[in-house]
Amino acid sequence: MSTTLHTVTPDTLVEDAAQLILDNNISSVIVVDEDNRLEGILTTTDFVDIVAKSQPKAQTTVERYMTTDVITAGAQDSIVTVAESMTEHGFHHMPVVDDEEGVIGMITTSDLAAYLSQTGQLARS
Repeated sequence: MSTTLHTVTPDTLVEDAAQLILDNNISSVIVVDEDNRLEGILTTTDFVDIVAKSQPKAQTTVERYMTTDVITAGAQDSIVTVAESMTEHGFHHMPVVDDEEGVIGMITTSDLAAYLSQTGQLARS
């Protein structure tokens, strides 16, 4: 799980979110409120939609394109449960949330591949 999170707020301009993604060589940003509570996620796939629709990025906020019905993992969820959920929904990113702290991390398909490479298996708990 990545704990170095790159977050934006719903009123962040799309242009600024895109620059954050490029500058950090990441494929998504988490959209949070002022209390670090999950509001949505914006991925590089969403930017394909933005470009296709040729929206003026200087006037467009993240809120317009972010996914708001985000499926999340809890810090205590097993790696198998997370992997199954990501596979079932076709996700490449899954935010990890905590009731008290809000968003605490992000699991990616790269994290799952690294875990599998290191352990040779996904253990059931």
